[in-house]
Amino acid sequence: MERLICLAIGYVCGLFQTGYLVGKMSHVDIRKRGSGNAGTTNALRVLGWKAGILTFAGDVIKCAAAFLIVRFMYQGNEALPLLTLYSGAGVTLGHNFPFYMNFKGGKGIAVMAGLVLMNSFWHMPGSLLLIPVTLAFFLVPVIVTRYISVGSLAAYTAFLIEMIVIGQMGWFRMEHARCVELYVVLFLLTALAWYRHRANIKRLLTGTENKFGSKKKE
Repeated sequence: MERLICLAIGYVCGLFQTGYLVGKMSHVDIRKRGSGNAGTTNALRVLGWKAGILTFAGDVIKCAAAFLIVRFMYQGNEALPLLTLYSGAGVTLGHNFPFYMNFKGGKGIAVMAGLVLMNSFWHMPGSLLLIPVTLAFFLVPVIVTRYISVGSLAAYTAFLIEMIVIGQMGWFRMEHARCVELYVVLFLLTALAWYRHRANIKRLLTGTENKFGSKKKE
């Protein structure tokens, strides 16, 4: 029951579609422009840097909000690291599949950044490297290839590996079964991110993926 409650809290927070709202402020339906995605990358390409930053910040904040709500509700619970991850999973589902937008949302990368941020501060000292390492796995591929999708998938995969390492080092302070459950949930989130990027992967394989800083290909 606790897991379902945390998922529900996260889903409600995830329904706040920052990219869509930022687009509406500019009288643009972000779902009908660019890639049709309601996330940070499309907001950046269609509406510019300011809109991209606002969208990213809003998506990170809604993940942080769900994380903090669950921490407050279940403080002292020995499964708290797992429950907060369930809240992050809920935010991802709400962000990716908002019911009031015909389940057409974003891809969950900015939400993952929120998970990285919050886990970095709550599982120290083992988590101190989460932010710089994950950021490096995002920035290096983007700088080298100019493909945001490559950096996004690399960062998500790196986050999965980092959390497994931290868990195996004992920093979550949970029994082994719950740590394994946490890894499984995070693996499913990573798999979902790859699935949501399937069109990008196809374009990467055919050499038609849009590079950062270039005009979108028709």
